[in-house]
This record gives sequence, structure tokens and C-alpha cells, in this order.
Amino acid sequence: MILVTGGAGFIGSNFVLEWCKRQANQGDERLLVLDCLTYAGNLENLAQVSEEGRFDGRVLFSRVDIRDQAAMAALETEFTPRAIVHFAAESHVDRSIHGPQVFVETNVLGTLNLLQWGRKLQDIVGDRFRFLHVSTDEVYGSLQPSDPAFSESTPYAPNSPYSASKAASDHLVRAWHHSFGLNTLTTNCSNNYGPFQFPEKLIPLLITRAIEGKKLPIYGDGLNVRDWLFVTDHCDGILSVLEKGRTGQVYNIGGDSERTNLAVVEAVCLILDQLRPKPSGSYRDQIEFVRDRPGHDRRYAINAAKIRDELGWAPAESFDSGLIKTVKWYLEHPQWVERVKTGAYREWLDKQYAVVDRSGSNTASNL
Repeated sequence: MILVTGGAGFIGSNFVLEWCKRQANQGDERLLVLDCLTYAGNLENLAQVSEEGRFDGRVLFSRVDIRDQAAMAALETEFTPRAIVHFAAESHVDRSIHGPQVFVETNVLGTLNLLQWGRKLQDIVGDRFRFLHVSTDEVYGSLQPSDPAFSESTPYAPNSPYSASKAASDHLVRAWHHSFGLNTLTTNCSNNYGPFQFPEKLIPLLITRAIEGKKLPIYGDGLNVRDWLFVTDHCDGILSVLEKGRTGQVYNIGGDSERTNLAVVEAVCLILDQLRPKPSGSYRDQIEFVRDRPGHDRRYAINAAKIRDELGWAPAESFDSGLIKTVKWYLEHPQWVERVKTGAYREWLDKQYAVVDRSGSNTASNL
């Protein structure tokens, strides 16, 4: 059995689905999925491996908050997974600026609880046990245009409460390997996009707002750069690290697809112009530049040479091919989009817009 935390979220649910596809052809190992089902966790994401709300034999689900020590202790008495793949995290930069405490509680203390369980599991399972911690490139801080891309040896320099909390969790994982001999693996990924991403993040936010006829706000001058990674490529990289990675090591997973935010917005508009054209004009007419957010990192870029050279991994999707698949998915699943836009989501947008509206403009969200 493999334990997957945050398995009803965006990346976690894609990982579960990819795992089940592989197991259908290669084996029958099960997954135990944990998720506390906050606003961004959605069991509907796992509908392909469940029927009428009940999961098939490949997947077990438990609604558990990794911060809850009593709930975690109860799981320890029932399950002995051979690996933990740890996705569960608060992950939205703008939310972390408005409310940092939950980011520290979930990303730091939740990870600590899992690491402590991991030590007990390794005592039982032995050296084949693995603790794979999924992190972000944001822990490395911000790059200038001419700087080399982040490598696994880049010093940490987090600039937001979100990235600081993830950096802290990364350090805990490293310490548990060196202090206690826990077989850990850490992956730091670039910006993910694809199906099931909650529509507060940049690309699904653009798609949903564009087809609703709303403004497409871009922070600052729109020239902040991100390296984009299609989510199934990320999941494939995680599986490669889990299966073949050297314990105690860090592997950066990137899409080799640096784009400015403005270029991303324009690319989304171009695809929408082709797939769902407006009666007149282009979706680009809805673009609006707005005031930048606090602590907005200028550029992220991932050097993925280590995972490519050691494990033979490379992304299968280009940014363009992945983006077309993503836009098509959101256009084909309007009911999913509408259902995840709960009152909590609308309240968040109202709060975020209200902060900026006092200066006369709207704002956008990105990873």
C-alpha cells in the first residue's frame, strides 16, 4: 500500500488517477488517500476510480487532517504503507499573505506529524520504505532575467508566507533523513497546470473568467516569468523519483517552458478564440493590467538536468500541447467548475478583489 496525502487536490488527484492507470497494467498495489477536503480538495476529482461515491478496491479514502495528531495516531494502528507521497499543503500565495497561520500549521506541523509516522513505518517495513515530499520551486526565491535556473543546490530564499512554510517543511524532511536515517526524497516542481486545478490559480482563472466575459487582470507589467509543467508530466516525474530516486536526495521537476504571465494570458486567449470564438473581437480585449501584489517574485526557472540524467525523466508535453489539453478540459467540464465555486470560493474572490478595488483595480491569482 502507498499513502497519498492531499489526494483529492489538484496534483494529488492526478497522481492517484495516473497510479491507477499504471496498476491496471502492472499490479494490484492499493492507495490510501488522505484529504481533509478543504475548499481545494474535491472527491469528484477521483470519480474515475469510484462508483456512486464508493471507491473500488484499488483506492481507500479517509477524510483526515494531517494536523490532527489523534486522527493520525488512529491511522497508524490500522495501516502500514510502504511509502508516503506527501502532497497535502496550503499552496496559494495570495491566501498566505492574507492568512499565514494555516500555512504554517498545515505545511510545517502537518509534515512533522507525517515524518514521525514515517519513522515508525520504516522500523516496520525496513529499508524499502520511502517518504516522498512534494515541494515547490518558490522556496528558492526569485531570479533575475539572466540568472541560471534553480538547481538542487540553489540556496533557499523564500519571499512569501507560503514559500517560507514549504521551505521549513523541506528542511524538516532533510533533517529527518540526516538525524534519524529516514529514507526521504524531495521534489521541487515548477508551476503546474492541467485538469482539476482549482480556479483561483492563474490558468483556470483565466479560462473561466474569459468565457464569463470578465476582465483578465494581469499583475504589474505582466513580465513575471514562470516555468510551466503539465500536471501529468509532474506525476510521472514523482513516480520516477519514488521508484528510482536515491534516498536523501532532492530532484527538481520542471517543464522547460518559461513564459511571462502576459504570454500565458495571450496564449489562453488565442486558444479560446479558436475553440470558442466570441461573436466579435478577441478574448485579448478583456486583458487588464492591475497593481502588483506584495512580494511578487520576478522569475522562476527549473534546471531539471538531475532527474533527466539520473532517472531518464523528461516532460512529454510542451507548454502549447499541455495548454490546449487544459483549455479543452475546462470547456468540456463546466459543471465541475460551477460545483467547485462554493460560497467559500466566492467569498475569497470578493475579499481579494475588495483589497485591490480600493485602489480602483482588480487583481489576478497565480501559483
